[in-house]
Amino acid sequence: MRGQGINYDTGFYPGGEISREHFDAGVVRREMQVIAADLGCTAVRITGGEPERLSTAGQLAAAAGLEVWFSPFPCELTADQLAPLFAECADRAEHLRSSGARVVLVTGCELTLFAAGFLPGGTVFERIAGLQSGGPELHAAFAAMPARLNGFLAETADAARSRFGGPLSYASGLWEPVGWQPFDIVATDAYRDAGNAAGFRGQLRKQRAHGKPLAVTEFGCCGYAGAADRGGMGWAIVDTTADPPRLDGDYVRDEAEQVRYARELPALFEEEGVDLAFWFTFAGYGYPHDPDPLLDLDMASYGVVKMLKSGPGTGYQGLGWEPKLAFDALAQLS
Repeated sequence: MRGQGINYDTGFYPGGEISREHFDAGVVRREMQVIAADLGCTAVRITGGEPERLSTAGQLAAAAGLEVWFSPFPCELTADQLAPLFAECADRAEHLRSSGARVVLVTGCELTLFAAGFLPGGTVFERIAGLQSGGPELHAAFAAMPARLNGFLAETADAARSRFGGPLSYASGLWEPVGWQPFDIVATDAYRDAGNAAGFRGQLRKQRAHGKPLAVTEFGCCGYAGAADRGGMGWAIVDTTADPPRLDGDYVRDEAEQVRYARELPALFEEEGVDLAFWFTFAGYGYPHDPDPLLDLDMASYGVVKMLKSGPGTGYQGLGWEPKLAFDALAQLS
């Protein structure tokens, strides 16, 4: 691969709750410097639902020498609502690119789950449950999906090219039948788990068959025993109805689980011709560590750092977090 990347959350709204409440430019600047210098990353995929935050983080990432994958990540919007948001983000990405930064514009993420209208379900969580359970309604939606999804993506790419002069991509789910003609880079969120492990390489090769560079926009796992087998669903162990939120059962903290995943998957991606892969994610800002296993929400985080409840002024360089074992594992790959 030509480098190493990581995802960076500026705050998005799955289920209506923001994933990162506090966003401070000074903290972001220092974290981008850590990502570039300490983790040895060459690229960062900046995600979130607020365009102004994306621009701020993008500028600070570029100042740290990182290639910026400018990635708006809205939730629960319809196609009509998405269009102006993506247009604004294309303008912002072009402003960043014209200042001399290396920028890729990513026009959304797994829209069939995170946007309204492609699959049945009133929220992203209902759509995920429906995708897992199947049924006649889902089969009907999948039959209509290629035309609906690719029509929207083509329109979005066309509108973006009138505003943005750099390469375009889209962060697809492996289940999405994307037509990649409008894009410069094929990209997919590729979580290996117990259910897809046997055919995982085949799925990557199918994506490479489009004849364009292939990026893995997300891969990773959480830090508890058995999390690797859950892959992209490893986060779903938190009971958010409890006060305070807690894990929904007894789990064993195991940061080595992330380390194994962080070493095995990049080697596999290299063998399969992936151009660039982004670990998900730098930090789970809303999932702090707690010594009580039931309250240790960090177990459900994909972050390579663990957030501390004591907050800013503590931990690594006073940033309110401490590196996990996966931090060093990724750094050793650079």
